[in-house]
Amino acid sequence: MDTSGLSTKWRRLYAIFLDLQNKYNCSNHILDFIQAFLNPTRFVGKSQDFEYHRHELNAILAFSGLEYGPDGQFRECKTAKTLEEAERRVQTIKTKFQGRPIHPEVLKYCRSELFQDNYFHAVFEATKGLAQRIRDLSGISADGAVLVDRVFSIERPLLAINTLRTDTERTEHKGFAALLKGCFGAIRNPLAHEPKILWDGEDDAADYLSLISLLHRKLDNCIPTGKRP
Repeated sequence: MDTSGLSTKWRRLYAIFLDLQNKYNCSNHILDFIQAFLNPTRFVGKSQDFEYHRHELNAILAFSGLEYGPDGQFRECKTAKTLEEAERRVQTIKTKFQGRPIHPEVLKYCRSELFQDNYFHAVFEATKGLAQRIRDLSGISADGAVLVDRVFSIERPLLAINTLRTDTERTEHKGFAALLKGCFGAIRNPLAHEPKILWDGEDDAADYLSLISLLHRKLDNCIPTGKRP
């Protein structure tokens, strides 16, 4: 029974669990609550929601040597000692994005931010990583639209996404360059100048990262033209 007098739900739950923990020196009541809330029978027809919550929970339980199975039962596991180890084990990123393919170059720059649900900085770091990859592939040290114009110029490109032999291929190449500049102009630059507290982009984060993944996959197949900058 809640006698804390606190107004917010999470504070009331925290007060109840803290009281039980201090009284019995045992976490069984907390585990019982989790099993009641995350009972598989409550998620019939909502398996993705169940798996999302289960993986979120296991990311924390891993540090206590526990995991919550798809059967709704706790079991012992090897205790995670680092954030990276827990991250590898629960593979939360795939769950967060519901099977969307996230390019390894995206995860290279924002894996930790995603694991902490820090989508603001995850998207920001992913866009910076995209620019860095273009620099690495081209040897050009510019940034943003200037970098894209120098590397993917239609007249003298350093990298090309196709042979540029036909009008269709040249149009595709120019469109790809426009997507890159749009990514920097519409996503990265606003994030760089907007306080995190004002950002309302969590719901768009998966779409942003999917776009950045697409751009990386296009970069995978880019052809060096052999031209000098």
